[in-house]
Amino acid sequence: MQITQDEIQQALNTWGNGKINISNAFEEGGIEAAREVASANIDSYYGYDLGPVLFKPTMASGEQTFRPTKAGALAYFCGHSKEYPLDNGFAIMGWRAMESFPSASFIQGDVAMWMGWVKLTHSDGSVTTVDKSFGYKKDETGTLRIVLHHSSLPYQPPGLPLKTGTLK
Repeated sequence: MQITQDEIQQALNTWGNGKINISNAFEEGGIEAAREVASANIDSYYGYDLGPVLFKPTMASGEQTFRPTKAGALAYFCGHSKEYPLDNGFAIMGWRAMESFPSASFIQGDVAMWMGWVKLTHSDGSVTTVDKSFGYKKDETGTLRIVLHHSSLPYQPPGLPLKTGTLK
């Protein structure tokens, strides 16, 4: 079950559309609607049923930096969690569009890795760029599952403008 570049691109689009759908659900139906959509998203394209997912969210710190469980991912995406009180809900921030800019991919059989930039556009038109790495594995049905998700803000050296665009 060889993974293809097209499948990786589709997985990136699915991930981005998931964040947009969670934002819309939150705006239309509140936190419970957002949690329902987020939970379904996590179940459909993360690999928590395969084992722990190596998930390091952008805005996580201390003992809660890493999220190997679905509960940790859900808290990060929706916030409003007593177990994760510092989470603000990354996916309920009003996202309207996502664009990915690949740096490189590695594919070997049913395992693939991707890294690059992801730009998310907010409802007010502002754009947030994050450095992303995803690891994928096909499950027994051939569904591509995220088994590694690392996210961080791009480093900006003092005095230099942040440049993101097309990676070469």
